[in-house]
Amino acid sequence: MSELTVRRTQAAVMIGRCVRLSRRNVDALLTSLLLPVILMLFFVYLFGGAIDTGSAYVTYVVPGVLLLCAGFGAAGTAVSVTTDLTNGMIERLRTMDVGATSIVAGHVLASVARNLVSTALVLAVAVAIGFRPAVAPLRWLAAVGVLLLFVLAVSWLSAAFGLLARTPEAASGYTFLVMFLPYPSSAFVPVETLPSWLRGFAEHQPVTSVIESLRGLLLDTPVGSAPARAAAWCLGLLALAVVLSAVLFRRRIA
Repeated sequence: MSELTVRRTQAAVMIGRCVRLSRRNVDALLTSLLLPVILMLFFVYLFGGAIDTGSAYVTYVVPGVLLLCAGFGAAGTAVSVTTDLTNGMIERLRTMDVGATSIVAGHVLASVARNLVSTALVLAVAVAIGFRPAVAPLRWLAAVGVLLLFVLAVSWLSAAFGLLARTPEAASGYTFLVMFLPYPSSAFVPVETLPSWLRGFAEHQPVTSVIESLRGLLLDTPVGSAPARAAAWCLGLLALAVVLSAVLFRRRIA
């Protein structure tokens, strides 16, 4: 059996293990699935009537909520990686010659799977309360591609945070930055309404590019250069996270 085949098999086993762990941790699973839906309903029905976005607020807010899903899912990734480090699981896996990439990829791709379920749930509820996305198949595929790239990037970055943290509680705290980024962006209010000192950051941070891409693609409006900027941000963050994870993994198991 070739080395590549072995690594693929190891990665598949690690993904299956992490998915099973997610199913057994019912509290965390329900939080990652239901909290984005609750927040969407909260914003739509409590604040939607007071915020003028030029369209129904549910139509405006859904792309931002989809990125919140990614943040909540990523938090679980960091905690699960740190838990494996602190309870000796990674040492046991290493004695069986399971590669570092397979171990981290298992956590990351399990996070992507959780996010897909959470995204589908958010979209179903959004449609039920008035969200009407465009139906052009190519735009849907492009939107899914942008969202998957973002989820992959933040999940791998959170895995790096998990390797950096010494306790699961600290890992959860480290991922606060990922979960916080959608708020100072165009997710919930137009950037033009923000104070001038905050507007520059909101316009040029990665989340805004991803949200504007999703909003334009899902609603069949012009997207300009937003998808290219979103892809560049996501690929850059992903590359940084993969390298950082490799370095931190070697240091933690040395």
